[in-house]
Amino acid sequence: MKSIALHVLAACALVLPASGADKDKHHDHESKVGPTNGRLITSVEPRVEFLVMADRRIELRFVNGANKVVAPGEQEVTVTLGERAKPTTLTFAREGDKLVSSGTIPEGNDYPTVVQIRAKAGAKPVNEKFNLNLTKCPTCANSEYNCKCDHHADEK
Repeated sequence: MKSIALHVLAACALVLPASGADKDKHHDHESKVGPTNGRLITSVEPRVEFLVMADRRIELRFVNGANKVVAPGEQEVTVTLGERAKPTTLTFAREGDKLVSSGTIPEGNDYPTVVQIRAKAGAKPVNEKFNLNLTKCPTCANSEYNCKCDHHADEK
């Protein structure tokens, strides 16, 4: 009887760490996108969700650690993207619980993008750089810039 109990405990000990590892992987998976499926920028607090809308304007939402939208504060954000010879710079205005770009992203796809975030006017900026690739991911329903999948980890 004792040997059966020991075998059961040993089996549980082997399974529990694997379950915990899967939980952490799942948590990382969720942290890649914000509450409205935008790209999550985690280099600032509160974090910033970057989402390209159908009209090619950009919406930015600020989210807390629980991935819940919080009202924007005094943050100032600019986005610069497009071709290096003729970049497009977008500024943002507050609309309810989000910031919305003053203009639209240029036609085309896969532009180098710099999101510059200042906690308030005059503060040191935090720059987030990525390629704004609007091609649909073959695995999830999102575009490549806000893809939930880990298939890009294989490329590194």
